[in-house]
Amino acid sequence: MLVSAFEEGCVADLNEIVGDLCAEGDVLDALVADLTDEQWAAPTPASGWTIAHQIGHLHWTDRASLLAATDTDAFAAQVAEAWKNPAGFVDEGADAEAARPARDLLADWRAGRSRLADVLRDVPPGTKIPWFGPPMSAASMATARLMETWAHGRDVADALGARPAPTARLRHIARLGVRTRNFAFDVHQLPHPTEDVRVVLTVPDGSVWTFGPDDAAQSVTGPAEDFCLLVTQRIHRSDTALTAAGADADRWLDIAQAFAGLPGAGRATTTTTEAGR
Repeated sequence: MLVSAFEEGCVADLNEIVGDLCAEGDVLDALVADLTDEQWAAPTPASGWTIAHQIGHLHWTDRASLLAATDTDAFAAQVAEAWKNPAGFVDEGADAEAARPARDLLADWRAGRSRLADVLRDVPPGTKIPWFGPPMSAASMATARLMETWAHGRDVADALGARPAPTARLRHIARLGVRTRNFAFDVHQLPHPTEDVRVVLTVPDGSVWTFGPDDAAQSVTGPAEDFCLLVTQRIHRSDTALTAAGADADRWLDIAQAFAGLPGAGRATTTTTEAGR
C-alpha cells in the first residue's frame, strides 16, 4: 500500500494538491470508464492483481483515508484489525473489492474519491490525521493519495497498453521521493547517508526540477517520470535513464521507496512482471 512515509510539511498549497489529486483520478477514470468485465479481470504488472484489484485497492484506501479524517475512533479500530495481518491486509482488501461487480466498484470509487477531496479541503490547518504510519497533515495525505493514484494508475495503463503523458503533477511525487530518502535507508536497516544529494530532474516540456543543495557532492539526474516510477517501485532501476554520482546516491537508487511499510519487493527488469505494491 502506497502511503506517505514522511511528514515534514508540504510546500504546495492544500487546494493545489487536492486539485491535482482529483485530476490524477480523472486520468485513471478515463482509462477504466468503458472497460468490459473481461478487461476488468485483466492482469496488471502487480503480481496477482487485476485491474479490478487496482481500483479496489484505491477505493479501499480512499475509504480508510476518509475514515481517518472524520472518525478517529473508528479508524483506530480499523488499524487494530489490520495489524492482526500486517503482511496480508492490503491484499485482503483488494481481493474483497475486486470480487464485486465492476459497475458498483467503479461508482463507489468515484463517489469515495470525490468525498475525500471535499473532506481534505476542509481539514483545519495544523490538524494531524492518523494513519497506518505517522499522522499526517491534510496536504501530506493528499500528496500520498496522489502518489498512490498515479502509481496504481500506471499499473492499469500498462495492463491496457496505454501511456498517459507525464504532467507537472509529478512534482508532488518527486518531492516526496526526495524527502523519503532516509526512510528508504531506515527500512533496509542501513545507516543514513552522511552527505547531501542534489536531485536534478527533467520534464518533457524542457523544465528542470531541482532538490537539495546546489553544492552537494553527490547527485541524481534524469527524467522526472523515471524518478517517480522508481520511488513508487513501478520500474527497475536498470530500466530507467537515471544516473547517480556518489556512493550514497547510487545506493539510494537501489532501495528508493516513498511509501510506508516493509521494504517493497520492487519491480523486476522488463523480462518479468513481478511488481511491488
